Amino acid sequence: MPKHYRPAGKKKEGNAARYITKSQAVKYLQVSLSLFRKLCILKGIFPREPKKKVKGNHHTYYHTKDILFLKHEPLLEKFREMRAYEKKIKKAVSKKNRDLAERLLTRKPTYTLDMLIRERSPKFIDALRDLDDCLSMVHLFAALPAVEREKIPVNRVHNCRRLSHEWQAYVSRIHKLRKTFISVKGIYYQAEIDGQKITWLTPHALQQVLPADVDYNIMLTFLEFYETLLAFVNFKLYHSINVKYPPILDSRLEALAADLYALSRFFDSRASMTESKATSTSESDGSKDLGEGTNYDESELRLAQLQQQLPSNEPGALMHLVQNAAESDEDDSETRKCKALLKDVKFFLSREVPRESLLFVIPAFGGIVSWDGEGAPFKETDQSITHQIVDRPTQGHKFLSREYVQPQWIYDCINARILLPVDEYVVGRIPPPHLSPFVDNEAEGYVPEYAETIKRLQAAARQEVLPMPGVGKEDLDDPQNLLVEGVIDRAEAIEAAEKKRKMSILQKQYHDELKKELGSTQISAASAGNKDTGGDSLPDISQIFKDADSMSDILMPRKRRKLLDAMKRGKEKKQTNVDRLKQRNRMIKEGKISEKKNV
Repeated sequence: MPKHYRPAGKKKEGNAARYITKSQAVKYLQVSLSLFRKLCILKGIFPREPKKKVKGNHHTYYHTKDILFLKHEPLLEKFREMRAYEKKIKKAVSKKNRDLAERLLTRKPTYTLDMLIRERSPKFIDALRDLDDCLSMVHLFAALPAVEREKIPVNRVHNCRRLSHEWQAYVSRIHKLRKTFISVKGIYYQAEIDGQKITWLTPHALQQVLPADVDYNIMLTFLEFYETLLAFVNFKLYHSINVKYPPILDSRLEALAADLYALSRFFDSRASMTESKATSTSESDGSKDLGEGTNYDESELRLAQLQQQLPSNEPGALMHLVQNAAESDEDDSETRKCKALLKDVKFFLSREVPRESLLFVIPAFGGIVSWDGEGAPFKETDQSITHQIVDRPTQGHKFLSREYVQPQWIYDCINARILLPVDEYVVGRIPPPHLSPFVDNEAEGYVPEYAETIKRLQAAARQEVLPMPGVGKEDLDDPQNLLVEGVIDRAEAIEAAEKKRKMSILQKQYHDELKKELGSTQISAASAGNKDTGGDSLPDISQIFKDADSMSDILMPRKRRKLLDAMKRGKEKKQTNVDRLKQRNRMIKEGKISEKKNV
């Protein structure tokens, strides 16, 4: 056990006793700097900022209690044991004792992070709250190449890909995907599970270039914890819908990079495998005969059984987990709306579109999808296809019975929760602006023109009435306009006019009382000023409000006044951005800026 670290000199109090520098912590724990970083990442311990930095501003400080937690962590002893074991292996290799080195390698000690997951996430809801960074990191490494120079092994990349597809399959099956947005960084998704909104980012399906200024050892340490966390979450979620975890996939579809479809095949085959247990026993005997002379293990035999039980082309099987999963009666209104959005739509994906993303989002909203390639559920010549997703102007042949749209149409329909007109998304035409669903246009103060169009289409789908462009809501509330438009009849117009008249009377009375109340406090000062000029008018209401605001600013404490000034600067910055967007839109309409260049 390491000796207790106690600085020399008198007893320390305050910040000097509550905080410790990184170099002191490493010396106290008697570990290397890299191992200290790994322990802090796995335990979730981060640097603190004390009010008074005793050792100077150039040091990194940790709380003393956090370092004491690291001291009693069982992983610390495990790492020391592994380090001593590696020294034994190096010693055997240096002495050229090959038998001893191989025997030591087979018995090398390992460790798990299961207890850390239970410690950092005591409840399942806590694990769901921590999934944002976890999913982004796992999806990132699922798209990275296995580089030996950066110590990124192949099995880690494959494991990240498997975990990400298992997560997507669950979210798509229970129809909990809510928002999606394509940006330069990648594709943003947001799902809502057990009342928790989970947002993550997936990179584009492009060749990834690894920058040299990134410490991949730290990222791999984070990934080690996130892999364990996501595996626990997937296990819990799959068992909540009565699906065995981990799933056994069709190896042929995995080889064709159709992992999501392979997952759906496994989920749909679960019931049939239970019913045909007797026949599967005889089939497994035949598989054993086929496997003689090769190294087939039990999992490969089960894969062979799965391939024999499932047909090669099974239409409409994407993302359907199990038949006895959560029924529609248990779903909320938003889930039912998402499930029915693309219910009667059948898609076919061309080769150039982002297939993996569309295979995830389309079934999540009730659609049926296939692609151009081996292992697809149905072919391009299927006459029941309603929409074909293409991103290339030159199409060899076209079917008159279907619509040809760009991939952006899918994502815009998902965010708007309605099927938008396809005229603006025809192949070869510049599509409308791809609006982010994560931005509140009302709060930002600028509503894009296409957002207004989508709002009117949504209102038309709900059979609501919205004011026409250039007409305010007060004009819509006028019963005379509603009577002219034919929205209400004459009796309803008379009743609405009477209510409006009574409301205007009440508002006038309220304003008169407000003027008397505000004017009485300053009537003496105002009358004194009016005597000189001979006027009898009441003080200006706007000037009274301005004086009250300035007086409140003077009497406000300094801290709150600084906060108020920061809020005002933020509003001014937001207004400047709104004016810039309006000016750009106006210049596009005047032809001074090309719309294609702006997009």
